[in-house]
Amino acid sequence: MKLAIIPARGGSKRIPRKNIKLFCGKPMLAWSIEAARDSACFDRIIVSTDDAEIAAIARQFGADVPFTRSPALSDDHTGVTPVIAHAIGWMNANGPQPVELACCIYATAPFVSATDLRRGLDTLVQEKCDYALAVTSFPFPIQRAIRLTANRRIEMFRPEHFTTRSQDLEEAWHDAGQFCWGKASAWLTDVPVFAQGAAPVVLPRHRVQDIDTPEDWQRAELMFQLLARGPQ
Repeated sequence: MKLAIIPARGGSKRIPRKNIKLFCGKPMLAWSIEAARDSACFDRIIVSTDDAEIAAIARQFGADVPFTRSPALSDDHTGVTPVIAHAIGWMNANGPQPVELACCIYATAPFVSATDLRRGLDTLVQEKCDYALAVTSFPFPIQRAIRLTANRRIEMFRPEHFTTRSQDLEEAWHDAGQFCWGKASAWLTDVPVFAQGAAPVVLPRHRVQDIDTPEDWQRAELMFQLLARGPQ
């Protein structure tokens, strides 16, 4: 079985009810569900949540919510891997067939596309890796990053690169915050995602936006509306 798992707990702090807040006319969660459905990659799409309202909206947009996530897996300190592993374990114990491949799709990823989800599956299968992770590049060389000191002054994280030309520095990448395909066995045994067992699914920066603050939200909606008007 190929399983889509969308983690969506109810306790968002910085943007209350973020997972179901309306984003460009739909609950945020709905965009992830629809991309998963449109990809035709999955035998089943489930939402892992501890919240009854989120569960109802998930079902409204076509996802299954076969269990209620426990409080122990719904606090501010629980990582994604235990949540995915729990969902796979539950499905293996209660479903008609075992999970072979599982894709974590974030609930707050309105830019996730069916095409990219299919690319992720192809990457996982062709590369014979543990995971296929959506990534994008940093727009500025991280080796030339600066910090603000306690006395409100500036210093470099890597002072040795003060005179290094940007084009001579290694390009750096980060998790795009959209999806991660993986073998069920990798999720269940806590194989690290940011490691040699993971292959990249590269996304353009203009289709990646972390959404943690109201300012992020406003920017993401503007980007989304612009993309909807023209080719991507």
